[in-house]
Amino acid sequence: MRILLVEDDKLLGDGVQAGLTQTGFSVDWVRDGVAAGLALQTGEFAAVVLDLGLPRLCGLDLLRRLRSAGDKVPVLILTACDTVDDRIRGLDSGADDYLVKPFDLHELAARLRAVVRRSHGEASPLLCIGEVELDPAAHRVSLSGAPVELSGREFTLLHELMLNAGRVLSREKLAEHLYVWGEEVESNAIEVHVHHLRRKLAPGFIQTVRGVGYMIPRTKNE
Repeated sequence: MRILLVEDDKLLGDGVQAGLTQTGFSVDWVRDGVAAGLALQTGEFAAVVLDLGLPRLCGLDLLRRLRSAGDKVPVLILTACDTVDDRIRGLDSGADDYLVKPFDLHELAARLRAVVRRSHGEASPLLCIGEVELDPAAHRVSLSGAPVELSGREFTLLHELMLNAGRVLSREKLAEHLYVWGEEVESNAIEVHVHHLRRKLAPGFIQTVRGVGYMIPRTKNE
């Protein structure tokens, strides 16, 4: 899933971006609040990791603007502001979670998976549709109990489709979730990934909605 990291500290930003990428996230990184606002207006993100002490526009002001505009993107505040009042202010401003620096990278990744899961109305950490089970934390997929080997892109694409089961996702929206800024995307990249997933899972598991995109129904007819 694609994450927007908003952090002005270069050393910390480099570390968080690299660490989250290693755990399976696609991470775009900006270093001030104004740039973050522009990124959120033009891009599609599963969640935002937001520092509070940002140049040009502070994190809380950015968060309040997002919520006032009706933007429901999950926001996890990541900050050195560690008093109870700081946490209350952040959560009451619209944050979905709050993590204080210094932090454990694995905890950050787990909290991100949780806020994204909750934003899609999912209580279970596992996604199960028919005989396909996807475990975001372990980065594992199985079919009828047998493990299925997927590339990183294939896993991310399947994760997005299963999270949004019953909804049609356009090729453009799927590409936004798979690729970060600066990456070259072949015109048929999504079609190729879908083809590989169908071959590894089942031909009819991912449905094509002609002229619109792809979807996985909430229930599968056996």
